[in-house]
Amino acid sequence: MNKAAVLLLLFGFVIVMIPAAIVIPFTQKASGEMTKQQNTTKSAAHAPQNSSITVSVYRSTQKVTDQVALDDYLVGVVASEMPAKFRLEALKAQAIAARTYIMSRIINNPEVRVNDTVENQVYHSPTELKTLWGKDYEKRMKKVMQAVTETKNQVVTYNGKLISPVFFSTSNGRTENAEDYWSNDIPYLRSVPSPWDKLSPRYKNKQTLPIQSVEQALGIDLNGVQGAIGNVIKKTDTGHIAEIEIDGKQFTGRDVREKLKLTSTDFQLTKTGNKVQAVTVGSGHDVGMSQYGAEGMAREGKTAKQIITYYYQGTQISKMTVKPQKDTAKK
Repeated sequence: MNKAAVLLLLFGFVIVMIPAAIVIPFTQKASGEMTKQQNTTKSAAHAPQNSSITVSVYRSTQKVTDQVALDDYLVGVVASEMPAKFRLEALKAQAIAARTYIMSRIINNPEVRVNDTVENQVYHSPTELKTLWGKDYEKRMKKVMQAVTETKNQVVTYNGKLISPVFFSTSNGRTENAEDYWSNDIPYLRSVPSPWDKLSPRYKNKQTLPIQSVEQALGIDLNGVQGAIGNVIKKTDTGHIAEIEIDGKQFTGRDVREKLKLTSTDFQLTKTGNKVQAVTVGSGHDVGMSQYGAEGMAREGKTAKQIITYYYQGTQISKMTVKPQKDTAKK
């Protein structure tokens, strides 16, 4: 059976809450061919294996596509998306979110290929992580592997379906409702207090931008303006800018954030001379799980399950079961 046929079996998965279990029928490759693995060292820092499922990962630097075993992929994602120094329960929450995301992508499109960038989930191979971490590689990798192993097959569901487990670095003290950043009203992506974020090194940020780059990005003219830039028309309940008028043009806070590459939609812009000072509170889109919030909760003794169900309201942790099926092809 070729790879495409194997992957297509995923498309017909069934969600069965017995209790809270997602059963995914899956047939092993008839040839018994092993999945190509990333380079690893012969040490304890070798990712746990789940030979049933592989992930096609496009390596943006090398311009190649690697086939990576699911658990190897999750280790590489968790290690890349969240600081390994975080508490284990925070890392476990990240692992559950990462697994939910990639399984949702595979189920929706068995032939899906994901990038190793923020476009999907950031991923580094063990070899790359060893270069990044140096002498701390063994200790950090062991901890990340533990997070993946101890959450094996766990995913987040809402009403029996996999969720969109969006996450970000740091809030301004409260997460956003999904519809306040995107147009979608998603029931489990609701605003919740996240006071732990105030201890994040990314809580408050200052950026200095050349005035020409601001004018070009927004299509405005700031000639003659000094001091505060723009007139805030509307804010969200969490204090993020929903709408702002600058030089007679209206923008959403998201527009300004993305065009100027600001860290948050909770921002203030000030013109000083030929520069624009941008002061932001928080880092990221502010929807879903706050990573520094997860770390703060873990420090207080909360479990990964408590972290997940807090930031993704009304959800539960379900067990994903890969169920082998007989190959019904004629011999």
